[in-house]
Amino acid sequence: MSADLNPDLSSDLGGAARTLVISPNWIGDAVMAQPLLRQLKAAHPGRAIDVLAPPSVAPVWRAMAEVDSVLETPFRHGALQLRERWKYARVLRARGYADAYVLPNTLKYALIPWLAGIALRIGYKGEQRYGLINRMHHDSVPPRPMVAFYAALAHAPQAGLAACLPPRLQASGVQIAAANARAGIALGRPLLVFAPGAEFGAAKRWPARHFAALARTAFEADPRTQLALLGSPKDKPACNDIAALIDPGSDFGAGAAVFNLAGATSLDEAIALLARADAVVANDSGLMHIASALNRPVIALYGPTDPEHAPPLSDVAAALSLRLACAPCRQRACPLGHHHCMEQLDSVVAWHALRPMLAASKV
Repeated sequence: MSADLNPDLSSDLGGAARTLVISPNWIGDAVMAQPLLRQLKAAHPGRAIDVLAPPSVAPVWRAMAEVDSVLETPFRHGALQLRERWKYARVLRARGYADAYVLPNTLKYALIPWLAGIALRIGYKGEQRYGLINRMHHDSVPPRPMVAFYAALAHAPQAGLAACLPPRLQASGVQIAAANARAGIALGRPLLVFAPGAEFGAAKRWPARHFAALARTAFEADPRTQLALLGSPKDKPACNDIAALIDPGSDFGAGAAVFNLAGATSLDEAIALLARADAVVANDSGLMHIASALNRPVIALYGPTDPEHAPPLSDVAAALSLRLACAPCRQRACPLGHHHCMEQLDSVVAWHALRPMLAASKV
């Protein structure tokens, strides 16, 4: 359930204690926090969990079974807006939260539960948040994988690394059917999804020509395959490049079988499309983590980032990386100027992993 935060939101809560989770600002991080919510729900089955999230991330939380309400924040990115946060906190106070889990490491998000008078405020030290966070965790060295990083907040700060299940999201059959119908994608034919975008920077992007070559191979193997290119409006140039490189003169062509949907779907719709995909090929990105949490077969492409830090965790997944000596550099642009980590990871390698995924979907 999504709601605008206003004083009426505090009505009909029945006085029961609730848990507040303050969302990270990144889609992939929100997905990887889901196992934390699963552990919180297991510890307090009757306690409702509300999530305070930016509008751009809210659809991810709506796809989690553990979430009762998604409260969309009105704050501008990067702005302190102390008066607005104080007003927001007054409304939160009326909702009766027993505890709050502050997932961003910034000071300004830790202010909200403190101003709301929430007694137990859990999070990492972040920006020296002593007092604002009163159950403070410290990350390990080297940093643990992101799923474990968030899940650790469910336990005492000194507790050892607890095992946790992989992130899982859900989409209903109605949502899936509606999203496919709106996009013009046939439900009775195979669907391959490419997510060629990446927020971190150009270095994380697999070249368009590799995506296009992989698409041509998939079409040649099964001409019934439909290809959906997904991404935000910022990913439209990358998707346009891929669509243009798929040979329009061939039998499979760049016609009805290719759906360039970058910037044309909401995140809710993208989640529904990914939920029905037979396989997903993606850079290390938020859409990759969504596909993984929907338990779709995923090929994740890594260049400057570390596949061990945030891998795909679906039952069928391949994390492809050349593991060059210069990687992971974690830079937005290749500091050596050659981008070998992605350029040399060609479509032949990707097809070797993709082919059995597509074959299994036909069984």
